[in-house]
Amino acid sequence: MRTLLIVDDEPEILRVLDHNLTKAGFVVITAKDGEQALEAVRRHGPDLVILDVMLPGIDGWDVCKRMKADPATATTPILMLTARAEEESRILGLELGADDYVTKPFGLREVIARVKALLRRSEPSEDTPEVIRVGKLVLDSGRRQVRAGDREIPLTTTEFDLLRALVVARGKVIAREDLILSARGEDSTSMDRTVDVHVASIRRKLGRHGDRIETVRGVGYRLNADP
Repeated sequence: MRTLLIVDDEPEILRVLDHNLTKAGFVVITAKDGEQALEAVRRHGPDLVILDVMLPGIDGWDVCKRMKADPATATTPILMLTARAEEESRILGLELGADDYVTKPFGLREVIARVKALLRRSEPSEDTPEVIRVGKLVLDSGRRQVRAGDREIPLTTTEFDLLRALVVARGKVIAREDLILSARGEDSTSMDRTVDVHVASIRRKLGRHGDRIETVRGVGYRLNADP
């Protein structure tokens, strides 16, 4: 059974999510503030974190930032909950490394579907690992690992899937909407800036190898497959 950590300072939201996600077959841990969340992450090592933005003390942005900076939790999927509908709030969460977001008020079926989708995407493939090499960039789909030169690159679930789509189609242009669909599925809620933020993060993490990801203005991205 997969373990979820739900972090929210509203008792009713914690109760409803705890009840419904437990019914859906998950082991649920809850926390009501950022400090409790970080302690629960260290102690229990959840498979996924559902994280509210507006928390007392250490807010959700900072919890996300700290988790992504720690190699032990950098690849743990994070689903952000926010009462803010503005685009800038969602973009900030993605820039900090969140994999997806749901805006309050949310539907329980949507939350459960997104949790299952994130967990499904984060699982290593049971098939024979598919290793693709582009220069010194190596992507292992079976182990969900990326290496650039002699460094292993810690990517989020969404970042890995976006990079894999580019690597598989190396040399071909992928439109923004097709890129996000290949990474997050048909039930994703997205916008052009969402893709741009993820790609910018991938480039930054890859360092000089990130230059292989080329922007095709007005269309999308492609991976330069030249040696």
